[in-house]
Amino acid sequence: MSALIPPSTWVTRFSEDAAGPVLDIACGAGRHSRMFLAKAMDVTAVDRDVSRMADIADHPLLTLIATDLETDGDAWRPAPLAFKTVIVTNYLWRPLLPSLVEAVAPGGRLIYETFAQGNARFSKPSNPAFLLSPGELQNAVEGKMKVAAFEHGMISTPQPAMIQRIFAVKNPSNTVS
Repeated sequence: MSALIPPSTWVTRFSEDAAGPVLDIACGAGRHSRMFLAKAMDVTAVDRDVSRMADIADHPLLTLIATDLETDGDAWRPAPLAFKTVIVTNYLWRPLLPSLVEAVAPGGRLIYETFAQGNARFSKPSNPAFLLSPGELQNAVEGKMKVAAFEHGMISTPQPAMIQRIFAVKNPSNTVS
């Protein structure tokens, strides 16, 4: 297997006291799944192609789900209130966003980081369908979670990009404070 890129600094920053179970959407080679497995947390890793995680497929705390989240005929969605930590990086499928917010258990967290409008000047994705508009992640959690951190703008590392990211927490009574 080729070397993994390190976990996102945004995910790492807000995972220090995270709890499982963890949902890693569009997990790729599993850089974040592996980080949580190393902390002995149950992880559900979801991607269209999970073959890049074959080296750890039999890990006792790992559930791999190979599914195309963007296909209408694919019925898989996370169960409501099922995960203490939901991670998404470098992926956007707007129809899935409400299910991801609902999947966060009371007291749990959503850590989301992906590309935003303006990214086309740096690299792909450049299609507006895959780029967040200003404040879109905040709007997705409004009334459902408390935003603890939010950023929208240009980053220079690991490569120049326009990104938007959020760290939101669902309070223990499942209401927003």
